[in-house]
Amino acid sequence: MMKESLSRGMLRVAMCGCLLCGGIPLAAQTQEYLSEVWSPDLGNGMYKNPVIHADYSDPDVCAVGNDFYLTASSFSCVPGLPILHSKDLVNWKVVNYALKELVPTDFYATAQHGKGVWAPSIRYHNGEYYIYWGDPDFGVKAEDPAGEWSEPVLVKAAKGIIDPCPLWDDDGKCYLAYAWAGSRAQINSVLCVAEMNAEGTKVVGPSRIVYDGNDDVNHTAEGPKFYKRNGYYYLMFPAGGVQMGWQMAARSRNVYGPYEARRVMEQGDTPVNGPHQGGWVQTASGEDWFVHFQDKGCYGRVIWLEPMTWKDDWPVVGEDKDGDGCGNPVLTYRKPSVPSSVRVNPAESDEFDTTELGLQWQWHSNYQDLYGFTTPYGFIRLYSWPLSEKYINLWEASNMLLQKFPAETFTATTKVTMVSKEDGQEGGLIVMGWDYAALTVRREGDRFILIQRVCKDAEQGGKESVEKLAGFEPSERQTIIYSPTVSRSVYLRVQVAEEGMCRFAYSLDGQTFTPCGKPFKARQGKWIGAKVGFVCVEPHAEPAVNRGWMDVDWFRVTP
Repeated sequence: MMKESLSRGMLRVAMCGCLLCGGIPLAAQTQEYLSEVWSPDLGNGMYKNPVIHADYSDPDVCAVGNDFYLTASSFSCVPGLPILHSKDLVNWKVVNYALKELVPTDFYATAQHGKGVWAPSIRYHNGEYYIYWGDPDFGVKAEDPAGEWSEPVLVKAAKGIIDPCPLWDDDGKCYLAYAWAGSRAQINSVLCVAEMNAEGTKVVGPSRIVYDGNDDVNHTAEGPKFYKRNGYYYLMFPAGGVQMGWQMAARSRNVYGPYEARRVMEQGDTPVNGPHQGGWVQTASGEDWFVHFQDKGCYGRVIWLEPMTWKDDWPVVGEDKDGDGCGNPVLTYRKPSVPSSVRVNPAESDEFDTTELGLQWQWHSNYQDLYGFTTPYGFIRLYSWPLSEKYINLWEASNMLLQKFPAETFTATTKVTMVSKEDGQEGGLIVMGWDYAALTVRREGDRFILIQRVCKDAEQGGKESVEKLAGFEPSERQTIIYSPTVSRSVYLRVQVAEEGMCRFAYSLDGQTFTPCGKPFKARQGKWIGAKVGFVCVEPHAEPAVNRGWMDVDWFRVTP
């Protein structure tokens, strides 16, 4: 089963109560979180873009009454398939994840950068929510998006199929649109449609190519979203590539085409590169809006909200100032006309005061108990994970607990206590991507050393530079004969400036911070933005030694 799953793409569907992430319960957010570093709601009936300045790539959205739900790619980060909720398409918060672990579970027990969940779609049908996605390719189902989602159901197995989206037609038939990944199938830029059973759980008919982007114009056609309006079938999809692409729409009176296509949004004279790939949503009052991403390098693919209108049964996304039927992104705009004044943002800071893991956090692989545990004592405990015998860099580390960059500029500060039983055990703060930098506390003999690890081109086997920055005496010593420990509490900080420039600092009292280490420019990871969070590791040893651990008291994001 694992061999088949790894060699063949999968289209899956799942359906929804509260998920447990590998033994760590996900937090129920009872208080509305307001970010100090990014809030799109201007408080005067207007909003600014992006509405989420964080890496929720390949978004899709659906509306049920006055509630809006968004999901996005999560790749190999766990839990996967985030579920965000909004009352107005501007103020969003994370309420759940549809996947508590990735399958095959053994494969995703280690870091598998760039694999996993690709470009999902979310739909509401017959009282249930459905998510389809690619690995490439999968899908899930639920009655309550904030509740329990079903186990994934295999919809179609085929090497390299990605970006699936269902459409339930007026006659009860169900269809699936999808694309192809050239890296897996060696074909791309074509969109296909196939019939599914009425339940949307299995492809039952042959696939047809309905759009061919191999025309030297609309290359990299992928990510289709499937709709029907006024007797037309619509495929809305990106073309032109992630960084500099544009948004397309294709329409036909027949589900299998032929489709006529046109460009409906592009950068124009705005500073917004590559505005594309997302979903159309309609409010209860009949307003049309479009949610999409912009690739911002180390910050990942951030979320934009555009007004959408119709002209001669063609969608026009953004502002069409010249009237050519192709819009441009808006930097500010009036908020949707909805009956809500709630202001909320995705959570960032965490006091670790509950036994439920905050929804801002994801592991770098399927969770294992020895990664660590939440506690009822006001901290989370992360155990030192043994590195491999042929260790090169932290690209291999699967136990990192990380969250997305929440804004263009911000400061992240944390208080940690490193508890060590053996030399070399270390833990601390990390900015992780293809390049990374970590500020950690490592035991050497009976003392602790503050070190900075820096690595460029980690996926390609780039070697780390390790610089010793300061030395500390332990805060506490325990003398248990069979397993003595020494520990050290320290405050660690990273300040992120424009273009992802990072500067580190530390403090022993939480008041006076000393700059340390070299400046570091954050870089995105494999299909994800740079992330910030925690790492706790130890050298390879034979036989294995008693693990150390790092207790994290809190993590705070401030301007």
